[in-house]
Amino acid sequence: MRAEDILRQKDTRIIMIRVGETVATAVALMTKEVIGALVVKEVCRTEGNVVVGVFSERDVAKALATHGAAALTMPVSAFMGRTVISCEPRDSIETVLRLMDENHIRHVPVMEDHTLVGVISARDLIRHFLQQASPALQEKAAAVIHA
Repeated sequence: MRAEDILRQKDTRIIMIRVGETVATAVALMTKEVIGALVVKEVCRTEGNVVVGVFSERDVAKALATHGAAALTMPVSAFMGRTVISCEPRDSIETVLRLMDENHIRHVPVMEDHTLVGVISARDLIRHFLQQASPALQEKAAAVIHA
């Protein structure tokens, strides 16, 4: 199983935010979309949307802990992870899991020829592994998830 197989099983929309938007805007977007991270883009005239980072719920927590409510008016660029840890569509699920584990992240952008084609979250991988599990385990997991 490869990253591209996981992407085929999920919504194809990629939720992004511009680098200069505020933390408050990012929080509102993550809340509305029920997601834990946003891909941060820089809009360039000649190159279109360029991925420059990832902004996550963890970044929100750090921003608020450091700056209090004032963080909400600051740009996501002040708090986002600037090193984009990504995979390619043909990478194995094991590779994606290793990236998440080694880098302490829960969202991995999937890039093909410098173009963002999707994002794989830890939730996507959990869903995949549950689909592969026995019916009894699927039932137990569903009970925990919906509790």
